[in-house]
Amino acid sequence: MKYLHNITYLKAACLLLISISFSCDSEEFLENENKSKLTDQTQWQTEGNADIFVNDVYSEIPRICTLAEQLDYYTDDYNISHYYTASNWRQGICQAPGSSNASPWGGTYGPTNGYTWESFFVKVRKCNTGLKELEANKDNFTPEYYNQRTDELRFLRAYFYSEFFMHIGGLPILTEPLDRNTMTEEELLTPRATFEETFNFIVNELGSIVDNGHLEIKYNSGDQNAGRATLGAALALKGWIELFGASPLFNSGSGYLPDTGNFVHFATADPNRWATAAATNKKFIDEYEGIYDLFDDLPNLWRASNEYNSEVIWDRQIVANIGGMGSNYERRGGPTYVLDQYMTWGNYNPTQEVVDQFAMANGKPISDPTSGYDPQNPYENREKRFYDFIVYDGAPYKLDWMPEEDTIYTRIDEAGINLNQIDLAGSNDVGDSGYYQKKRLNPDAAPGNDASGQNDLFYRYAEVLLNYAEAQNEAVGPDQTVYDAINKIRNRSDLPDLPAGLSQDEMRDAIHTERRVELCFENKRYYDNKRWMQQEETMGVARHNMVIRNTVPSDNSGVWTYSVEPEVKFTPKFEARQYMSPIPQNVIDQNPNISQNPGY
Repeated sequence: MKYLHNITYLKAACLLLISISFSCDSEEFLENENKSKLTDQTQWQTEGNADIFVNDVYSEIPRICTLAEQLDYYTDDYNISHYYTASNWRQGICQAPGSSNASPWGGTYGPTNGYTWESFFVKVRKCNTGLKELEANKDNFTPEYYNQRTDELRFLRAYFYSEFFMHIGGLPILTEPLDRNTMTEEELLTPRATFEETFNFIVNELGSIVDNGHLEIKYNSGDQNAGRATLGAALALKGWIELFGASPLFNSGSGYLPDTGNFVHFATADPNRWATAAATNKKFIDEYEGIYDLFDDLPNLWRASNEYNSEVIWDRQIVANIGGMGSNYERRGGPTYVLDQYMTWGNYNPTQEVVDQFAMANGKPISDPTSGYDPQNPYENREKRFYDFIVYDGAPYKLDWMPEEDTIYTRIDEAGINLNQIDLAGSNDVGDSGYYQKKRLNPDAAPGNDASGQNDLFYRYAEVLLNYAEAQNEAVGPDQTVYDAINKIRNRSDLPDLPAGLSQDEMRDAIHTERRVELCFENKRYYDNKRWMQQEETMGVARHNMVIRNTVPSDNSGVWTYSVEPEVKFTPKFEARQYMSPIPQNVIDQNPNISQNPGY
């Protein structure tokens, strides 16, 4: 039950063209030749024909919701099963593969998040081919169409680069399709650019797109072009990559391991990079005020009926119940048994570490002796996001597809039958940590293959606020604008403002905590652990579970006790080389100008 058949990109692209019109109206489509018989010449004769190519490039965005292995598996937010590639990575096992490989089952090459060296350059080649053909056939298009589609493809290329850059570091920068018939060996065997050169390529492309102003700022639900690149997406991504680069792992002037090629860090430290990131995120907040904002109903932010709400900046469209276009996210996580029926594989198991980051309803951390936290009654009076995001022992559980409410118990119950009883050994699909995830699960669709139509949401407005607060605090300290950004997020979830008078260090801790809670299970924690240079601290130690037992287990007549215990499946270890992923050996064999990442 742990495996799903992989759907090829070609099939997904074809289904995308059938199910999503983007900007081709039906009348124009019918007036053209058979679209299945387009040639290199006819592909670019009309805007409708050209859109078929451009739409196919959008289909290259990985469907993260279908991946068996979420990026959060590589963090201290999840306790995961032993057969994943992430389980090897957690034990310090990470080495260069012989060739590109994205299998989640027992690999030894670290996270891919839907990208491999091979698939990445397929995406880049498609972008470059589209840009070249748009330019060559410019007379066939209106200026508006040409400018929009050109900047869309430039955005997609920058987005693909940003995703792979965060895992690899410096990359070969290709801006035209390679052609062995016309190019020299020197042109074909492009070396890796440095970390700084790749960083500059990404942010300069995004900055140029924003300055051009050819794209819409945002699309709303029902808009014909919803799902296409926007100015909001370009500016938000620029601000995030600038924050990523300004962070300690890359901005210290020295690599985490010797890196003579400067492929995984800036050659020189520059504290002004924080100010640059702050300015970009502040530009988004100021210039797009009223267009983007926090969505009032946080737990339903991802719901299909709320697509393209005020908080959504950049996503990938998902269509339910169409093979290769729907989401399997709910099949993989959530309570394993619901209403006594086996429903999910129970993969998304929050650790005690992330649960402990949720504050009390009064806003105080549970570590504060005045907070009211009771370790033997740990789920009372917690903040709203805890109940919105986490399924805990004794939690009421009711999604809209369910005919009635269930109560989920994860305790060890020797006296009765508790189907979701914690599985400390990881021997079956029942959760290992004592918790399940509720956040992002589709309330409208029962778990099943392609059953969910909730879009993959990559960037949202809350993250822009968090990005700004962090960068501004590092650049100038905790001024009022930092408080305003963080308090806006806290207030949405009924938490009080942060206490006044925090030092820069105290505010940094508060921001880190707020990021972890607000963005949990959105595949953000991996990048934060990395860029803050904390993976040795967070991943080199055991994660913890909540184990609940009765003092009289024969009939449960005693007291239920809550015990935080370390995981038993792994001997965790983290090696510095794991901060960046390895390059496949066959890539280096084919192109000797490509250098391996440090430590591999």
